[in-house]
Amino acid sequence: MAGDFPDAEYQRRINALQHKMEVAGQCALLLTTPADIFYTTGFLTRFWESPARPWFVLVPASGAPIAVIPAIGERLMAERWITDIRTWDAPNPGDDGIGLLSDTLKEIVPAGGHIGTPMGLETQLRMPLGDFRRLEDLLRDRAFVDATDVVQRVREVKSEAEIERLRTICAITTKAFDRVPDIVRPAPRLDQVFRRFQAALLEEGADWVSYTAGGASLGGYGDVISPAPPTPLRSGDVLMLDTGAVKDGYFSDFDRNFAIGEAAPDTIAAHEALWDATEHLLDTLRPGQLASEAHALLSDTLLRRGYPPPSGRLGHGLGVTLTEWPSFTDRDHTTLVENMVLTIEPSVEISPGRMLVHEENIILRADGPELLTRRAPRELPVITL
Repeated sequence: MAGDFPDAEYQRRINALQHKMEVAGQCALLLTTPADIFYTTGFLTRFWESPARPWFVLVPASGAPIAVIPAIGERLMAERWITDIRTWDAPNPGDDGIGLLSDTLKEIVPAGGHIGTPMGLETQLRMPLGDFRRLEDLLRDRAFVDATDVVQRVREVKSEAEIERLRTICAITTKAFDRVPDIVRPAPRLDQVFRRFQAALLEEGADWVSYTAGGASLGGYGDVISPAPPTPLRSGDVLMLDTGAVKDGYFSDFDRNFAIGEAAPDTIAAHEALWDATEHLLDTLRPGQLASEAHALLSDTLLRRGYPPPSGRLGHGLGVTLTEWPSFTDRDHTTLVENMVLTIEPSVEISPGRMLVHEENIILRADGPELLTRRAPRELPVITL
């Protein structure tokens, strides 16, 4: 099945979570988000786009996970490796799974025990807050505690099976970027480029395209998150496309820049500085360094080229979500470890309202980064209309 792994891969993940839970003194783990449920069960669906139903997976202190899910998902979940599947007819305004979830937790967590659920940065609780408070009341002789560290420390280290999924979607995305000149020439309006680029990603083999953004303006662009307006591309514009495409549940996340017609000298210089900063990090990054050190290495290289340290982060984790921890900022002191999958994403401001961003995806190996993306050229590519 698409998105699925051998049972042994899931068992490895559950064993790792249970080890972290034991150290943290947690008797069960409550997971509610699409990424965490997919990670532990292989349950892959676009049905998450509907907010009408909550979904729960419980990881006990020992043994296999338990799915507590709406009945509509029972058949698909039963095709995964999970055998203990408990369902209710949802949506149910009177009791949308909370009674069943509470009863199940009482089975696996003794009175006085701790139930972990992620509560920290880059987490969310995908259930109504009122229902969670009701659940706390039903389980008031047990305590809910933060399991952010339990989940993140396990998910951030990718297996070779996961890395192959990431390698595949990065290759698909690279092929779509190769088609950008042929996309732009017959359809030189920005919204048309966005739509045709997304179509190219699907044609090359992506399952879906969760994220496409970018921009185009003379000599650079103003931001990197805007939807595309129906603006014609002009000579001197820099077109940037940034995408998060998905294959079998795993994301790519990188961008590419293109000059339209010609590029201004300061734009060319900025692109080369970003490439050089990325190259320096590819040469020097090693397990054991901190996320903040990666940020400093990128910032120092750009500063030597005359560009002030940019605000915001300069890279992040990647996997079953478009962005994962850690963040390459001067405030994130997460230790980087072998087999993390990361983006390197430096940016520079050329002048007010004009910026460039450059991004690659890597695996952090024992001897340094291994590229998942085909390296962008140092020289800014030019598309002639």
